[in-house]
Amino acid sequence: MSARNLPQLFADARRWFEDALLASMREAGERPVTVAQASVFGALDAEGTSASELARRMGVTRQTVHQAVHGLIAMGLLEQVPDPASARSRLVRLTAEGERVHRRARATIAVLEGVLAERIGTAAVDALRDALTVPWGDPPLVPAPPPERRGTVGGEPAPVPAENGQGRGPT
Repeated sequence: MSARNLPQLFADARRWFEDALLASMREAGERPVTVAQASVFGALDAEGTSASELARRMGVTRQTVHQAVHGLIAMGLLEQVPDPASARSRLVRLTAEGERVHRRARATIAVLEGVLAERIGTAAVDALRDALTVPWGDPPLVPAPPPERRGTVGGEPAPVPAENGQGRGPT
């Protein structure tokens, strides 16, 4: 298996935090939520946010946001209110119970960051935070490398399978 690239490592790290947060909140007696529902909390503005803006911030479809939001409304954690800037739009915002749960989740994340610092070192966690908070600029458009030719792996001739099927390369 080849070395994992940064996007894969970022996804693994995010999953570590999501899994730990959701399990910790459940263990503490909070009602279970999905990863999509938990993501809504981090995308909300204090005064409320439209469903289409939530979808944009979360990088998901409006349908996904609507499903997550309606589940959280049914749990009493979110509410929809008229948008004072647009008579046709509604805003999603936290209820008092949603604010309590969100504060508890943020405190739990702080504890998880402490656990991570114990495991990999405070300096490593600080370096991660520094690297992730530095502006990266707009995503670049880069030329994709040419496709590999058939019969090559990484530009090198592909290993020749041995007759016994063990896949030994040329000798």
